[in-house]
Amino acid sequence: MKPKVKVWVTFGDELKFGDGRARLLETIRKRGSLRKATEEFEMSYRNAWGYLRELEKAAGFKFVERMPGGGPQSGMRLTRSGQRFLDRYWKFRSGLDGTVKRSFDRAFR
Repeated sequence: MKPKVKVWVTFGDELKFGDGRARLLETIRKRGSLRKATEEFEMSYRNAWGYLRELEKAAGFKFVERMPGGGPQSGMRLTRSGQRFLDRYWKFRSGLDGTVKRSFDRAFR
């Protein structure tokens, strides 16, 4: 038995950023490509691109940028702001997970 908590960071009243969007950004960072990330998630490229545009509009900054060049060096990467936000989100999430686990352990063990 273990706890499971869902958490979102909201931008305004509408858009939620949670583990799903964080994993998409993480995969873009690792794979260097939105197309490769969508293949891994079995998600349409169009939907993923829509998520990113929606996120950037709500947040007020760019999360991703296209890498110049073409060929094998082209693709997508996180912007500095996107990377900083993602790192902070994972830090927040990790701290929350630790707090939830401690609280769960006190209540159930």
